[in-house]
Amino acid sequence: MKFRRSERLIDMTHYLLERPKELVSLTFFSERYESAKSSISEDLAIIKDTFEKQGIGSLQTIPGASGGVKYIPRTNKEDAKKFISELCQLIANSDRLLPGGYLYLTDLLGNPQIVSKVGKLLASSFANTEIDVIMTVATKGISIAHATAAYLNVPVVIVRRDSKVTEGSTVSINYVSGSSKRIQTMVLSKRSLNEGAKVLIVDDFMKAGGTVKGMVNLLDEFNASLAGIAVLLESEEAEERLVDDYVSLVKLMDVDVKEKKIKVIEGNYFTNK
Repeated sequence: MKFRRSERLIDMTHYLLERPKELVSLTFFSERYESAKSSISEDLAIIKDTFEKQGIGSLQTIPGASGGVKYIPRTNKEDAKKFISELCQLIANSDRLLPGGYLYLTDLLGNPQIVSKVGKLLASSFANTEIDVIMTVATKGISIAHATAAYLNVPVVIVRRDSKVTEGSTVSINYVSGSSKRIQTMVLSKRSLNEGAKVLIVDDFMKAGGTVKGMVNLLDEFNASLAGIAVLLESEEAEERLVDDYVSLVKLMDVDVKEKKIKVIEGNYFTNK
């Protein structure tokens, strides 16, 4: 069926957005829309310009017979600053305080619009990094991991505290919690990771980094490599940080239970870009 240009632009945009970082050949689009490659190239130029102006991302063109075009998700600095500022305001709400100085974040982690934006920001930081899979630990980081994975077009593996019969054979390690200094266990199915996989670790909250460090150590058991670490919220209170190289959106500076005040600031997102 022959497409009008307006129809091509809409369908092409939708196709690319649903397949981030996937190489799509011009031949595929030419046959899909029964149009000349020159017309397809002009359409892609329009889409690329619009994506970049609107902060949606960019299109990467790869020349040659085996080349094509890729959608690379990105968020412009202005939009990222605005969203992180909004996150800080939401997290600083004193109603989030729980007994013991803990913060209630479940509403944020369950909000699909917020989680999607968090995922896109984290994915943008690693848009130029080769990543095969995203790893997180059950349970609160799962929604962020899946949102990030959607923008990077990679699968998610979930590390658990104990083994499940549905996971099959597993690999388990002991690690020391950075905050409580207690020895804990994490488990991952042997089928989850391929040898040599490049892994991005994503989590919702990091204090001293013991859990993240445990996941890094777990990668060695699979001969996998660390591609990066990304968290929604990090804590300033940690006396000794067990990981150094990571990306965070928000930093928790102080929790005053008596005064019911939560102080948060922008994380290191922009300094690590």
